Amino acid sequence: MAGSHALSRVEPLLLVAVGGFAGAVLRRSVALAAPGIAALDGAVVGTLVVNVAGSFALGVLLYEAHLANALSAETRLVLGTGFLSSFTTYSTFAVQTSGLPPALAVTNVAANYALAFAGVVLGRLVARWLS
Repeated sequence: MAGSHALSRVEPLLLVAVGGFAGAVLRRSVALAAPGIAALDGAVVGTLVVNVAGSFALGVLLYEAHLANALSAETRLVLGTGFLSSFTTYSTFAVQTSGLPPALAVTNVAANYALAFAGVVLGRLVARWLS
């Protein structure tokens, strides 16, 4: 009994770690596979793309979970908390923004938050349409 209790405490951490590893690898793969995007202005545009795409996927995932109750708690941990939070990168966005000239920094902040919010809303609409 003590063994299963210890495993039940570790399981959520492992699920988040597995999802986080996969999300970080995919984010890096997107950056390497899209040199044209990175060429526009360093990684700032690539970071915007992954943040918007990840926000859209999070909108679909969480709204689908809410509507259909089809996702288990473990799936939400792997995909939502682990994968998508590693795929999106708001820490990189913050570091990149701090190195931009003021006008570009304001534009970068506005674009990341506005487009990512729009991605979540669009994801919710898609999930609702699919359900």
